[in-house]
Amino acid sequence: MGFLDKLFSKNNKSTEQNETKAQNNKASFSTVEEILQRYGGIVMDKQLDFGDVIGENNWNINIGNEEISFGDDLVFPIQVLGTISHATQTWLWAWANTKSGLSESIVQQALQLKKYGEDHQIDLLRNDSFGFTKEDLHLMGTIAAGIHNATAYYICDYGQGAMVVTIKDNEIDKMRKDNHLRILTVFPQLISQYEMNHKAALLSYLNDKGYSIEENASNITATKNGEIITAEFDEQSRLKKING
Repeated sequence: MGFLDKLFSKNNKSTEQNETKAQNNKASFSTVEEILQRYGGIVMDKQLDFGDVIGENNWNINIGNEEISFGDDLVFPIQVLGTISHATQTWLWAWANTKSGLSESIVQQALQLKKYGEDHQIDLLRNDSFGFTKEDLHLMGTIAAGIHNATAYYICDYGQGAMVVTIKDNEIDKMRKDNHLRILTVFPQLISQYEMNHKAALLSYLNDKGYSIEENASNITATKNGEIITAEFDEQSRLKKING
């Protein structure tokens, strides 16, 4: 059993509980799976918008100013979540990195996630260090960006390792693209990357996108500005097809 398998097998709730929690947008979750169900779709959607903003520009971090820049004109405030060593494939939370010299102000979100993990017994958020892979960094960014309603997360790969940061910029948030057809690519990609209740996750994503939703046991119909998304699920709430 791999690292992510252990995360997703811990304290799993029933399908009905997960769907109810997603619909009500409650900010209290007891598993990594529930957090991804609630926030995975909208975070991945925001990542596409942020990618369009920064384009092919290289990143540069100024830790003292608590900022990341992409070229001369794009400068954003950051919160540092933690780092991974490529050599040892070990994740270290920023609040546990006593040698880094990071100020407490730049690790506030990481500290809040630690408290969240302690309150809800989520090992991923409360344990200071553990085995990890480069591919898992998106999991950490998605969780943090979702819980903290960040504009985006970014993985700063510096060769020997990588740092994960969150970014908040109100101007980018105001310019977010309302792309109807994007849902048809984002959602299948999301459920291919992470284990989750598909129906619960899609309900959360569509709610976040401002759709009016009608549902029954096996179908969802969502409408916004005259455009329609339909989705069909099997008896285990796994996606069978999605159209728009």
